[in-house]
Amino acid sequence: MPVNSSVTDQDEMSATDDAVLKTWEPSEHQRAGGANRGFGWLLVITGVLGALASIALTMDYINVLRDPDHVPACDINPLVGCGIFLDSPQASAFGFPNVVIGIAAFPVVVTTGIVLLSGARLPRWYWRGMVGGATLGIVFVTWLQYHSFSTIGGLCPYCMVVWVVMIPLFVHTIARAAQNGSLPVPAAAAGFLVRYRWALTILWYLAVVAGAMFGLGDRLLLMF
Repeated sequence: MPVNSSVTDQDEMSATDDAVLKTWEPSEHQRAGGANRGFGWLLVITGVLGALASIALTMDYINVLRDPDHVPACDINPLVGCGIFLDSPQASAFGFPNVVIGIAAFPVVVTTGIVLLSGARLPRWYWRGMVGGATLGIVFVTWLQYHSFSTIGGLCPYCMVVWVVMIPLFVHTIARAAQNGSLPVPAAAAGFLVRYRWALTILWYLAVVAGAMFGLGDRLLLMF
């Protein structure tokens, strides 16, 4: 009996679409609070880099307190350096050095990544706490970026390391929390976030670069 080719093609397309959708659906392990190894390693790597940058900036901060004439090692030129940031009001936005936040927060990120890599499953309240922490972190980083490009007019190397790690940390945390149901969003939105998490991260990087170029303008020539 002849087979209708158009029906067969539609069935194949439907099967392909279903397979693509299922790729972004959470596994039983993820629904129960676990995560794949990729996300665990992301937390470990971003947490370690953020902690190291915070420690380095703290050491420079302490050295400047001891000796006001101390020149931080990261002072490269009039545009790129830590000194102008350590002396700015934005360096102590909450009445204490911002570096304290990084030193306290990033080890928690590393520990969470290690726990997830071990195969453990975290309760939903913990995932929501991660979403809250990542959201507060990215809002604060964005605020610092704005002042860096407009008020201070410079770039802090160690701060930029924190910027680099906070963006994927936020995007991927939101995506995975949406995927496992900890962040209540429509299934289509969760699938979009998981599928395009790296594209969103790259677009965010490009937006920050554009902001720096717009805000700093001709001062970028001081880098050369």
